[in-house]
Amino acid sequence: MKQGVSSPSMSGNATEFDIGGKTQYADALWNNHLIGDFSSHGLPDADKKINANTHNFTYDVYFYGTNIPASEALEFDINQFVDGQSFIWGHECRITGGHQWDIWDNQGQKWHPTGIACNPNNNAWNHLTIQVQRTSDNHLLFQTITLNGQTATLNYYESPTATHWNGITINYQMDGNGTQEPYSIWLDKLNFTY
Repeated sequence: MKQGVSSPSMSGNATEFDIGGKTQYADALWNNHLIGDFSSHGLPDADKKINANTHNFTYDVYFYGTNIPASEALEFDINQFVDGQSFIWGHECRITGGHQWDIWDNQGQKWHPTGIACNPNNNAWNHLTIQVQRTSDNHLLFQTITLNGQTATLNYYESPTATHWNGITINYQMDGNGTQEPYSIWLDKLNFTY
């Protein structure tokens, strides 16, 4: 990971992520603790009130790839761990095997295909916005995915799993393919709202 990249960049301050190597289907995961223990934003939330009162999330990011077809998948996740429950809103743009969005099945611990197309532009900036909600009855609601101005409505519900941790995190992950062909992705203007 290299921060402060000026080109390609929309803001002059992009972050570059690279993957390659020899191990088939290897992954590279970036994780940012936003609220709770290890908060990168100075929000330790010791009394757990911020987290407990947070229900709506938006992950908004621009990404640029020079060899997107080499990717098995690009993954963008929102995670909330609250009141002994783990809410993982996993979203992967599966490139290999179908060019579609998959979402994470928390109970089954596997990816669930949505049938929604995911065709990011190679050698160009892509704009992604994901909206999710922890419902008032503590279920995960996958609301919408917007890629390059095309919004798909999911309105798909999942149940959480158990946890002992408290906090809110976001992830970005790159997945290698069967030949582990190298590729790079730049993220810029990442904005997370709650």
